[in-house]
Amino acid sequence: MTNPHFQRIHLETLTSHLNIAHPPIQVILGPRQVGKTTAILEYQKKWKGPSVYHTADQVSPPDALWVEHQWQKARKQLSGQSRGLLIFDEIQKIPRWSEVVKKCYDEDRRKSNSLCVVLLGSSSLLVQRGLTESLAGRFEMVHFPHWSFKECRDCFGISFDEYVFYGGYPGAWQIFLDSDRNEERWSAYVRDALIETVLNKDILLLTPVTKPALFRQTFQLSCMHPAEIFSLNKMLGQLQDAGNASTIASYLKLLDAAMLLKPLERYSGNRLRQKVSSPKLILLNNALVNASAQRKFAEARKDQALWGRLVENAIGASLVNNNAGTGIEISYWRERDQEVDFVIKFGTKVIGIEVKANAKAKQIQSYGAAFLKKYPKAKMITVARQGGDISLEEFVTMPAAEIFAGTN
Repeated sequence: MTNPHFQRIHLETLTSHLNIAHPPIQVILGPRQVGKTTAILEYQKKWKGPSVYHTADQVSPPDALWVEHQWQKARKQLSGQSRGLLIFDEIQKIPRWSEVVKKCYDEDRRKSNSLCVVLLGSSSLLVQRGLTESLAGRFEMVHFPHWSFKECRDCFGISFDEYVFYGGYPGAWQIFLDSDRNEERWSAYVRDALIETVLNKDILLLTPVTKPALFRQTFQLSCMHPAEIFSLNKMLGQLQDAGNASTIASYLKLLDAAMLLKPLERYSGNRLRQKVSSPKLILLNNALVNASAQRKFAEARKDQALWGRLVENAIGASLVNNNAGTGIEISYWRERDQEVDFVIKFGTKVIGIEVKANAKAKQIQSYGAAFLKKYPKAKMITVARQGGDISLEEFVTMPAAEIFAGTN
């Protein structure tokens, strides 16, 4: 049963950021179809004062002059008001947007205009490029990640296993539940309305990609190997089109920027060695994995090896999504045949995390002994269905701050 009154908590950060006389530009960054626009429109309704909303998500994206024109109109409309709100959605689609935003924002500051500006974007790479090029010192980030298990459970009443398989796209969940759990319809929606939209509109349309077919194959191959350590050369060996390791690495970076996957680096305590390691591929929403394969829930649940990878990927995705913007470093560790699934680091604190999707209490042993031997100041925890230090269901609801606090 869907909870019609459910609201995400991330805009509480926006409220606190805007609760000063002349706040910096607020940048809401997150993947497509996680409720950014819905949330900001609800926020706009509750805004105590005049407000204006514009979107660049159009058939033909507007140019930078459009931004300046809308900004000037907002100034006139909000003239004489104590505080106004100006919102631009999908800002990354506008060429040279950051230059015009800088110009208009600086004009407002010089004239002490009380116009609060909020920008929304769904391409981390394009948005952050504009922020660093023109808007240094003028913005604050509000992260809006993929939906967590707790959010999906509270809104849609689902189980942990359902979250592991169907992921966390709210629109896909709504269609799935409204269609009497039609898996084919759910899968088609994720592929057509989510994956294809992101690949075509957010990446291929806006970013130079020399080999679009190879780029698509890179994404498809990543979906086939969730939570696996995959060398770039090994990936090349499984791709049909010719390419090289640097090309594949650049495509993984684009997919990371679109917030579809995160290629984790190997933890070594040495930054240089981390950069040249084989990535561990974490899809940031398990819907991407299972919709791409067009598999069924019952089929995946019976395959213990597959289910183990799906659970491990869900754990990795929760670490990335739950800790966006916190400064927590997430990686994995491997030496020869010894491996620790995830390593999280904050300051001098380091925790190794071993995930056991199918293990029962009597099967849980001391994992990560080699890791602790090499890094004796680190801590080690096991996340398991039964018998671990933390249950799988509890772990995916925890921010890293709670995990670190629990190991003190």
